[in-house]
Amino acid sequence: MPAFLDTGSPEFEASFQALMTAKREDSPDVDAVVAQIIEDVRNRGDQAVIEFTAKFDRLELTPETLAFSADEISSATNLVSDDDYNALEMAAERIRDYHSKQMPEDQQWTDSNGATLGWRWSAVSAAGLYVPGGLASYPSSVLMNAIPAKVAGVQKLAITVPTPDGQVNPMVLLAAKLAGVDTIYRIGGAQAIAALAYGTETVAPVDKITGPGNAFVAAAKRRVFGKVGIDMIAGPSEILVIADKDNDPDWIALDLLSQAEHDESAQSILITDNADFARAVAQAVERRLETLERRTIAGASWRDFGAVIVARDLDEAANLSNRIAPEHLELCVSDPNTLSAKTIHAGAIFLGQYTPEAIGDYVGGPNHVLPTARSARFSSGLSVMDFLKRTTLSQMTPEALRAIGPAAAQLARSESLEAHGLSVQARLDRLNG
Repeated sequence: MPAFLDTGSPEFEASFQALMTAKREDSPDVDAVVAQIIEDVRNRGDQAVIEFTAKFDRLELTPETLAFSADEISSATNLVSDDDYNALEMAAERIRDYHSKQMPEDQQWTDSNGATLGWRWSAVSAAGLYVPGGLASYPSSVLMNAIPAKVAGVQKLAITVPTPDGQVNPMVLLAAKLAGVDTIYRIGGAQAIAALAYGTETVAPVDKITGPGNAFVAAAKRRVFGKVGIDMIAGPSEILVIADKDNDPDWIALDLLSQAEHDESAQSILITDNADFARAVAQAVERRLETLERRTIAGASWRDFGAVIVARDLDEAANLSNRIAPEHLELCVSDPNTLSAKTIHAGAIFLGQYTPEAIGDYVGGPNHVLPTARSARFSSGLSVMDFLKRTTLSQMTPEALRAIGPAAAQLARSESLEAHGLSVQARLDRLNG
């Protein structure tokens, strides 16, 4: 059974703290193994990647077959049904349109001293996207990672997708094609991250790596950060639903289960201001678990990490939400916009009872790569900005240097950095000579 909490209970605060700090994932100590894999790939390149792929994915490759050929991609994507193709194409169009609106503008101006200042935005030159592999892989994640990169202007875009026993999801290859991916490598694990970060004879190195993966992939991303940029280290999925009594309990139950079915470590939480509705939703969850295909996974998640919280009112619910800082936040209330203004810590917010979180996973438009484990307190979901960098611009005229240069020289002297000060003072002396 999930945890049932009532904010009016004297034990609530202790129970709520326990809920927020519960360890929700098995994080084996894989760092030493990952370090060895990375070092091996750095030293032996393709050969190391090929050997690890044979060991972990039971797939024999050569340097020539590390990447899918155009014919292989075409043959696989031809297997996709018209209905799946059309749905994926709609998702790609909506994601592209949404992320196009995120593009920032360059700025430049001249201040009162005559100095011209500003900044410009430019994309990273190359990005690598990690896609979990096999038939259970998710083409939607390909779109969510690749399309923002292409919208940002990334020129060279590669994905790595492991194909254990040679199995590949044709939808993943189609999503890569629709998103404009340039190269698709059939490799995975820490060895794929190492290849993208450091390059091999066949795999070109990239500037940034994004995408989810298992504990080995997460450890590898931590290891290569600094050599390349990364997006985030994502944990198990989570959803928080704030709902009033004027909702269908079955709808809310399905929303909670939509995340619980991801992973036994996922977390689904309901906060409501009505105890009877809370019980109705819990009962609806149990009924749905009797027939849900992934009921073993969803049931474990709901039993071990699920929670139902009864709050005094919706304002208190918003305060609790801000403490949880959920990855996904549904506001199934009569006035979701007003409540949204009070919920400042969330990866993504879904407004109203006709906006289930699952819409955001596929066709809503905003990105579904979102901060987990309360990191929405200080970070954001994946966007065009993750593939852009800002360069500042400054230009001094002689008049501007006369106006502000002396202060720079003075500050340099105060920090005992003589050459700093002299580099400014020499120019001032020439101008004032």
